[in-house]
Amino acid sequence: MATQDCIAVINAGSSSIKFSLHALPDLAPLFTGKIDGLYRGAARFIARGAAGHTVGEYAWTTPLDHQAGMEYLIDFAEGHLDGYRVRAVGHRIVHGGVDFSGPVQLDDAVLDRLAGLIPLAPLHLPHNLAPVRALMALRPGLLQVGCFDTAFHTAQPALAQAFALPEAITSLGIRRYGFHGLSYEYIAATLPQCDPALAGARVVAAHLGNGASMCAMQGGRSMASTMGFTAVDGLPMGTRCGALDPGVVIYLIEELGMTVESVQRMMYNESGLLGVSGVSSDMRVLEASSDPRAQLAIDLLMYRIGRELGSLVASLGGLDALVFSGGIGENSARLRAAVCRDAAWLGVELDPAANAAPPDGPACISLASSRVAVWLVPANEELMIARHTRDLLDPPLPESGEHP
Repeated sequence: MATQDCIAVINAGSSSIKFSLHALPDLAPLFTGKIDGLYRGAARFIARGAAGHTVGEYAWTTPLDHQAGMEYLIDFAEGHLDGYRVRAVGHRIVHGGVDFSGPVQLDDAVLDRLAGLIPLAPLHLPHNLAPVRALMALRPGLLQVGCFDTAFHTAQPALAQAFALPEAITSLGIRRYGFHGLSYEYIAATLPQCDPALAGARVVAAHLGNGASMCAMQGGRSMASTMGFTAVDGLPMGTRCGALDPGVVIYLIEELGMTVESVQRMMYNESGLLGVSGVSSDMRVLEASSDPRAQLAIDLLMYRIGRELGSLVASLGGLDALVFSGGIGENSARLRAAVCRDAAWLGVELDPAANAAPPDGPACISLASSRVAVWLVPANEELMIARHTRDLLDPPLPESGEHP
């Protein structure tokens, strides 16, 4: 049996490892899955084939860390992927600072530089890097590629990246970085394939999920983003507060006696949809709830989306297309309808039937008469990571005309 080369994609969080496997050279999806519940004593593994059928499941009764999780993934791959060979692994890494504006091969020197960036993303980077170190120990010599959520935004105009702070502070790397860049990069690559007229368009994309942000793009380049120095800025999210007057943080510490750790926990884990509603961080639960606080949380998110949309349109000098992506953006027809209703002043006219249809790939959901095209583009950060990883193979493989 001939061996099929493939690329693995790893997206590691604080308590989970999501993975996918893509065939070379066309990057067709083979398997997807995740291990969740790391460090909690009840970790669970599940893997599914391209058709959605379950190909592997396992549960642990003792705590599992990233190292042990990666060991299990490797054992699973070797035991269940008969005829496949992993040529390289691509990793989603949240923060690349000012040094990394594109994908890079991961080695000890790069990891040391990334470790120095941990203060910029203390809740994300350590978990992103843990599987990389585990694979280096388990499979030395295997190509590993880092793909950064901040990289897409490094091309923004300098003014869009700047805070009005003293130069001595700015020079330390205190600036607006922006995040969800892999999702926006995928949208930027996908839209012109769906409609060539959008190749140079002014686009605002909304990646709405448990983490949420919006990005202004022109000609496929990032021009401004709602997220700034950290991934807690901008829109309210599942459990993150979004933009907050820094004076509130000072007040919480000085007047209410909260510690830095408790303020950080509140801003990242106890606010957003969960904090406002007191019900859930899950939009599906909130939309089904009769609790008025649930509706308040939804209304606040929609208001902030509309407000940020106006700001981003101003940064572009107009708008040609509005794009929804991410778990909420793709699955909440109610939220999309409300956002588009409030954006009627821009010339947005939503097609109710198209908006109500279940998502099945990129789709235009605006009326033909709409001055602004509205698109739904399901997120596919994994494919972007797989493409970047394939590009760094030695020798490189040609693209095979894969479609978004």
